[in-house]
Amino acid sequence: MTGRKKQKIRIARPPAREEAEAGGNYFGIRPAKLGQRLEGLSALTKPGVRGFAGVEAAQELLAQTMRKDRVSGEVLDLTAAGGLLGSLPGVTLRAVEGSAAALAVLEAAGHEPMAAVPGDALQERWPERARTVALTLAGDRGNAYVLAQVAWAHAQTPPGGTLYLAGDRDKGFDRYVRAAGAAFGTGETVARDGGMRVARLVRRPGPTPPVPEAEKYEAFGVQVIGLPGVFSASKSDKATTLLLETLDGLDLAGQRVLDLGCGAGLIGAWAAQRGADVTLVDGDLQSVRSSRQTLEANHLNGEVIHSDVDSALGERTFDFILTNPPFHIGRGVVLDVALEFLATASRRLKVGGTLYLVANEPLPYETALQKIGSTQELARTGGFKVLAATRG
Repeated sequence: MTGRKKQKIRIARPPAREEAEAGGNYFGIRPAKLGQRLEGLSALTKPGVRGFAGVEAAQELLAQTMRKDRVSGEVLDLTAAGGLLGSLPGVTLRAVEGSAAALAVLEAAGHEPMAAVPGDALQERWPERARTVALTLAGDRGNAYVLAQVAWAHAQTPPGGTLYLAGDRDKGFDRYVRAAGAAFGTGETVARDGGMRVARLVRRPGPTPPVPEAEKYEAFGVQVIGLPGVFSASKSDKATTLLLETLDGLDLAGQRVLDLGCGAGLIGAWAAQRGADVTLVDGDLQSVRSSRQTLEANHLNGEVIHSDVDSALGERTFDFILTNPPFHIGRGVVLDVALEFLATASRRLKVGGTLYLVANEPLPYETALQKIGSTQELARTGGFKVLAATRG
């Protein structure tokens, strides 16, 4: 028998001191750890925010560059994260975010953020566009999402206004700067630090590029609408496919089911087709929009909630929780959110209710699952495993 090469996943863990300071509290908001180059600046953070327990390297270089340029006045940050740019001297921050975790952090910092995703109009909130716009590219979310970000930034920058664009060279930054430059008419990369880059572009009059359209595909009898940047936007991923194949005989009729981390909504819509009363939850607003469109495309009922894990679920409890939990936030492999998914199962499952989870083989969920109740492995193939835990 030939051995199959095992997956290698490097898991980022915060130092023991940081874990102690956080008190193991996923929802605890705390000051971000900033490097010496950001001395005098500040930001808040929590698990689930990109860059936790600090800030993203690209955003760090962005703040350094804007401070060097002595940017002041109204600044629209379309990827505000923990509000770092709001601590620049003389800057009044217009904070925009699609992450529920980041929105909670920004509210705690007093920024009154707006929840929005690429393509959303912001004029009702801010009728006059800011002369300076900032954007950190999410290259890990794919080409379509970044092009949507660039088009959005163009629409929000007035003629003569300046866009500061930050990103990672290894995630296509140079290519995206060229795309932005074609729309803006002028611009250049003005800062480099390792693989991080910042470009400064001044908008000339001209049309805004179109936002890429949603992907559409069918899987397990469900028509899926995948908006740019949403997990499994173009096809069912292998892990979700294994989960649904494994659960093919599960009777969900009349059961309350939570699709935790719903992405494009395939799992929740699959459960709804089987007669379940479904609730779909995701911390990413783009994913929430995608799941709603998936339910609508299939004429299915279900509640879709934008929530940092279960923070917006009130007193809801469930007979089943189905999940393919995320373990990437930005560049790293971080299990903070995934482990909070398991804690949510402990809180939200009814007695006798079951959590069904699919994960990459190396990810160490078994110990945490045993805290929920009786645990078993249902399937293991193709580098993935399906686990079940029933609450006692």
